[in-house]
Amino acid sequence: MPQTDETQRFTALSARLTGFDDGELTATGLVETYRAVAAERLGAEAYRRLLNGTEDPVGAPDGERAVSARAVTYLWYTGSWPGSPPRLVSPRGYAEGLVWKAAGLTAPAAAPGGYGSWAEGAGR
Repeated sequence: MPQTDETQRFTALSARLTGFDDGELTATGLVETYRAVAAERLGAEAYRRLLNGTEDPVGAPDGERAVSARAVTYLWYTGSWPGSPPRLVSPRGYAEGLVWKAAGLTAPAAAPGGYGSWAEGAGR
């Protein structure tokens, strides 16, 4: 799927927010999904301000852009939109959560080792 200018800006912003590069974020297969979720959940104006703002959205401890930036960062790391309770975007979002990549782990139950793999570690 070709990337639009908006998708490219969202990916670049997400890279700044998460510390993962554009390629790593694209490899999750979730850029367009997360872009759509952020646009919907933030609302058109807040989403536009987040994407088009010139100052660093994380630099200010308060304010709409900082809150929006934290929500997008949370989405990338957990696969969920923040709230009470957080809303899981998709099962793939859980499996591709950056929290697992940052820790050098695979999400539990996301990539099973096959029949009987649970027993291979027993007794060690």
